[in-house]
Amino acid sequence: MEDTLGRIAHHFTRFAETDGADDPLYQALATVIAADPALMALLLEAPPTQRKPVLLLAALHDRILAGAPHPLAAYYASVGGLRAPDGELGAQLRDFVRREDAALRALIRTRTTQTNETGRCAVLRPALQALASRLGGTGAQPVELALFEFGCSAGLILGVDRYAYDDGVETAPGERPDAPLISTTWRGERPAGLLGAPRWRAGRRMGVDLQPIAPADDVAARWLRACLWPGDAARRVRLDRALDDARRHPVPLLRTEDGLADLERWMDELPAGVTPVIFNVWVLAYFDAASFHAHVERIGRLVRDRGLVWISGEVGKLAPMASPPDCPAGESPGSGTLWTLQWRDGGEVRTDALAWSHPHGRWIEWLDAGHARSA
Repeated sequence: MEDTLGRIAHHFTRFAETDGADDPLYQALATVIAADPALMALLLEAPPTQRKPVLLLAALHDRILAGAPHPLAAYYASVGGLRAPDGELGAQLRDFVRREDAALRALIRTRTTQTNETGRCAVLRPALQALASRLGGTGAQPVELALFEFGCSAGLILGVDRYAYDDGVETAPGERPDAPLISTTWRGERPAGLLGAPRWRAGRRMGVDLQPIAPADDVAARWLRACLWPGDAARRVRLDRALDDARRHPVPLLRTEDGLADLERWMDELPAGVTPVIFNVWVLAYFDAASFHAHVERIGRLVRDRGLVWISGEVGKLAPMASPPDCPAGESPGSGTLWTLQWRDGGEVRTDALAWSHPHGRWIEWLDAGHARSA
C-alpha cells in the first residue's frame, strides 16, 4: 500500500505542476493532497486504472455542486465562490472530506472520469470531412455515414454536426442559436480541402459505454459538470448547451462490457450504402496492453471485412505513427492527441495520421495534407 500511495502522490505532484497549473484551486488542492496519505487513500476505492487525480477532484467538486454546506465551497467559482487558495485551504479540505467521507467514497468507487468534452468536435468535424473526401462526398452530394461512439459518456460528441464552430478561418452556425460554440485555432495552415459545405451527413447514431450518462438525469449531468475545472466558465456553458441539445436529439446510449459486439449488431441493421464510423477520444488510454491490442485487432478485422471506418483520438497509444509537435507553453508534455483514420481503400486497409490536437480541441495541427487539400 505504501508503494501505491507513493505512485498516487507522484501523480498529484505532477498534476499540480502540469495539468492543473491553469486552475489555481486545483493546483493548490493537488499540492495539499500529495502531502496527505489519508486524502490520497480515498483513491484506493477506485480500480487501479482510475486512480488518477482528476477522479478525486471530480468527486470533491460533485459534492460541492450538490450543495453540501461547507466553507470549502467559497473556493469554487462554479458555485459562485470568490476565495483564492490560501493557508486555510488544507484544513477546510480535510474537514470537508471528514464530513463527506461516505459520499466521496461511493463516488470514487462507482464513477469514472467522464468529461465528455465537446471541444473535441473541433477535430472530429474536419476528420469526418477528410473521410468524406476519400469516399467521394461533395457539398452537393454528401456521403451517408452512421456514427458509433465507443466510450460515449452522455453521447454529446455525437451531436458534432449540430454545433456552431469558429476556427479563426471559417465560422459555421449551429442548428439552433443556442447551440454550443466550438472554438479552436490552427497551428500552421488550415487545409483548403476542409473548407466549405459538409460532404457527409449522419442519419444514424449510437453510443456505448461502461457507464453511459443519460442527459436528462440531473444527478448524472452534475457528475459531468463535476469533471470540469471549477474556474472554466466557458466549458460549463458549452456543456450545459450540449446537454440541452442532447435532450432534444436523444440517441441510444448502451451500457455494455463488449461495445464491439454491440457495434457488429448495429452494423447488421444499417441500410445499404451507409458507411459505419466508429470513433473514440481519450478512451483507450484506460485499457491495459492486452485489452488494447485485442481491441485494435477486432476493429481491424471489421475494417477489412465489413467496411467499417475507425477514427481515433488518443494520447500515446498510436503516437508512433507521427512525431508529436512541440508542446505549447503551459501544457502538459505528452498530452497532445493524435487523430488517426483507419479505412478500407479498395482491398487495402490503411491507417492515416490526420492531426495532432490539444486534448480538448483548443488547437489543431493538421497532418493529412495530401488528402485534405482535394476539393
